[in-house]
Amino acid sequence: MLRIRKSQDRGYADHGWLKSFHSFSFAGYYDPAHMGWGNLRVINEDRIAPGTGFGQHGHRDMEIISYVLSGELAHQDTIGNVKAIPPGDVQRMSAGRGVMHSEFNHARDQQTHFLQIWIEPNVRGIPASYEQQTVPAADKRGKLRKVAAGAGVGAADDAGAVELHADAALYAGLFDGDETDMVSLQAGRKGYVHLIRGELSVNGTPLASGDAVLLDNETTVSLSHGKDAEVLVFDLAA
Repeated sequence: MLRIRKSQDRGYADHGWLKSFHSFSFAGYYDPAHMGWGNLRVINEDRIAPGTGFGQHGHRDMEIISYVLSGELAHQDTIGNVKAIPPGDVQRMSAGRGVMHSEFNHARDQQTHFLQIWIEPNVRGIPASYEQQTVPAADKRGKLRKVAAGAGVGAADDAGAVELHADAALYAGLFDGDETDMVSLQAGRKGYVHLIRGELSVNGTPLASGDAVLLDNETTVSLSHGKDAEVLVFDLAA
């Protein structure tokens, strides 16, 4: 089964300083048909205005990934991390038994555009932790590069991927022209494809910027016919 979720069908919130598209029910956006997919719970496409951000707030028992597209995200938390997250970096925070953090755009003249992703963990009550890795564009050019994964999940190469305490793997890729790649899904797992920008075909189905594909009982996720495409592919527990 392959189902398309069009960009314009996502939830949307405009808070002035923050403009956010919600792929799944979140905060004031509620859609019982879109509460998550497998153990993927949140994909928010956020744009933070210059000089603003999320004040200190708390999480627990959630794997949280930040994928910055433009600008820079300033992160600070109660386990001692003070970090800048630029485009090309993948950040993972395991909330575990509890953590407080803030996220800001300190630039005076540029918004921060990023994806906030939540995946439900397969272990609870662990100590909160943080990891950040740089993934060069060349590593994603014309192929899917694993950028986050639980132990033993997905394709074999975990080098340079942040570790998830979850039964999931996340791949990122850049595709244009004749460039193609694919990921195999084991029986009983779900796939999710989020097209960040450009155009791309997934298993022969064309997508535009912001579209997503939900896959169930599919053995492969095949990408082709890209036009300036940047994409995320999830391998998820059902």
